[in-house]
Amino acid sequence: MKIKCIITDDEPIARNGIQGYVERLDFLELVDVCEDAIQLSNALKTQQVDLLFLDIEMPYMSGLDLLNTLVNPPKVIITSAYEQYAIKGYDLEVVDYLLKPIPFERFLKAVNKAYDVIVNQTALKSPDYFFVKANQKLEKIFFKDILYVEGIENYVAIQTISGKVITHSTLKLILENLPEQLFIQTHKSFIINVEKVLNIEGNMLGIDKYKIPISRTYKEKVLEAIIKNKLLSSC
Repeated sequence: MKIKCIITDDEPIARNGIQGYVERLDFLELVDVCEDAIQLSNALKTQQVDLLFLDIEMPYMSGLDLLNTLVNPPKVIITSAYEQYAIKGYDLEVVDYLLKPIPFERFLKAVNKAYDVIVNQTALKSPDYFFVKANQKLEKIFFKDILYVEGIENYVAIQTISGKVITHSTLKLILENLPEQLFIQTHKSFIINVEKVLNIEGNMLGIDKYKIPISRTYKEKVLEAIIKNKLLSSC
């Protein structure tokens, strides 16, 4: 899979350095190079892009200010000489934050992370299953076989009736790929298959041999979804 990317930086040396790195990697395809956020904004209106290499402090508009204006932005790797913007960058869900000067090894780590995120997001889907990347291959998982999904730092564990599949992703990204009529988030770290719930005891759901927590934030919505599902299945 080719990852289409755009470099945006007002410094020629920085642009050329990142471009040289991009050209070393077969899975990256450079589609444009921009000198500021305004050029990038125009480019995004005419080109389909998967990944942005984005500087922050630029003339007219900062990279972060531009990100705030985008409704469905591509994945972003920040490239900046200033570390004080890191927290704000991660609040905008950037894939990684690289401090200049950027060593190639650090660049490679960031783009490998971006590749995994993008592959998971665009993995083949159907009404019955989806694919996730695990153990250096794409694993086919049927929705009906999923018991629950657990977020663990930068990874997600998908517990199925036959075992556990661990993939480099986020809980939010996995939830976006699951049918909403069947799956619901119960906790900041858990998603469940409502059809698999056997019992409810306090703030815990019984699914197979597992106990899954329900947080106060999600409890009302979760119970409503479970009861609705049980009523429909009994009709």
